[in-house]
Amino acid sequence: MAGPGWSEPRVALVTGGAAGIGRAEAVGLAEAGADVAILAHSDRVGAEETARRCRAAGRRTLVVQADVRRSDEVRHAVDEVARTLGRLDILVNNAGALGAQLNVPLLELDESTWHLMMDSHLTGTFLCLKHAAPYMVRQGWGRVINTSSVHGRIGGRPTLGHYGAAKAGVIALSRSLALELGPKNIRVNAICPGFLWTRAWEMLATLMKMGVPEYASLEPREIFLDQVKRGVPLGREQTPDDIGALTAFLCGDGARNITGQAISVDGGITLKVGVAG
Repeated sequence: MAGPGWSEPRVALVTGGAAGIGRAEAVGLAEAGADVAILAHSDRVGAEETARRCRAAGRRTLVVQADVRRSDEVRHAVDEVARTLGRLDILVNNAGALGAQLNVPLLELDESTWHLMMDSHLTGTFLCLKHAAPYMVRQGWGRVINTSSVHGRIGGRPTLGHYGAAKAGVIALSRSLALELGPKNIRVNAICPGFLWTRAWEMLATLMKMGVPEYASLEPREIFLDQVKRGVPLGREQTPDDIGALTAFLCGDGARNITGQAISVDGGITLKVGVAG
């Protein structure tokens, strides 16, 4: 079965697919008709659950393990996907570690946390592209989706500068690759989620609970929803399924002329700071 506008079945590799956005993207691609490989670093159990949900959509699945910061591990995982599933057409880069110092002013940030953020989010995206894109070039067809953030578009809020810098780098990398790979019929786009309940937001809300008196009696989830109400023009949070649906669309031929874009799924947040959608 071919997917939306695809002339033949496709194979996708989703990094960071053990939960959250990555899981939603993997399942969305499976439901659109792609066979899916899930790359996980430490959460093998979560990755297997994602694979189970993809199989429920009637697709072949595979779980591979690698640290996206290590070129040899990434190359081995990519080759295993292509060998086992027969090809590699779609790459979704979603992996990225956070570290313990998520909400720290840059001048107080230790260098190990800076490097963890850069290496896992930005270098990891580069290494996955480096090893996966040659398969697409040989086939003359490919789709790449890189996960950035609204923080990558607006420069990162105070105390999240290391995260914003990494995600801004993902956008710049996506645009450069779209120019380089476009003549090979490979499209590259970045998705920039906004207020989405993740482990990162739970950590941030916990810190806000300790630092903002009005939040002291609230649970982290309640703090997050209050921030949504205050900061999102549409007044609602974004969900992993929102990102999964956009990923499936961008990988289909209905988006055949969309490349090199950083597309915000943020309920209008970037409009408030003067950044085009």
